[in-house]
Amino acid sequence: MTGARILLRRPGARDRTAFLAMVRASRALHRARVAPPSNTLAYAAWLRRLRRDRHVGYLAIRSADGAIAGVVNFNELVWGSFRSAYLGYYADARLTGCGYMREAVALALDRAFGPIGLHRVEANIQPDNRPSLALVSALGFRREGFSPRYLKVGGRWRDHERWALLREDWRAHRPPAAGPAR
Repeated sequence: MTGARILLRRPGARDRTAFLAMVRASRALHRARVAPPSNTLAYAAWLRRLRRDRHVGYLAIRSADGAIAGVVNFNELVWGSFRSAYLGYYADARLTGCGYMREAVALALDRAFGPIGLHRVEANIQPDNRPSLALVSALGFRREGFSPRYLKVGGRWRDHERWALLREDWRAHRPPAAGPAR
C-alpha cells in the first residue's frame, strides 16, 4: 500500500533493529500513551501476535529514505455480524507533526474497509492527546463517548475518549490525501 510519502507494509524480523531504535528514540513521547515492543523478545512476540487472525499490523515506511515513521495496528478483530477492530498507532518522535501518520492511518483504513472487510474501526484516545484527537477527527471519526479509567498504560488506569468510523462514512468522507481508492 503506497501513498504520496508513505508505504505501508507488514513488519518482519529484518525490521527489528530499526524498529527498536525508533522505539528508543520515541520513549518520552510514548511513555504515557502506548507500550510498543522495546526489546528483541517483545518484538518477536509482537510479530507472532500479528500472525493471528485477530491482529493486523503495519509499519509506516517513509518513501524518501525507507525510515520507519510509525506503526498502525488493528487489534481484537471481531468477525461475524460485528466486523470491527480497535485502531492503534504511534509515530517516531523525530517525525511527529509532518503528516506521515495521517497518511499511514488513511492507507491502513483503506485496507481495513477494503480487503480486510471491516465495518467499524474504533480508536480510544486519552483526552489530553491533542495530536491524536486531531488525526482521527481529520479522518472522519466521530466521538462516541468517554470511558473513565479505560486502559492501563504506563502503570496507570487512564481515561479515554472513544472515537469510531464506519465503512460507509469512510467511503463518503475519505480524504484526498489517502491516495487512490484500493
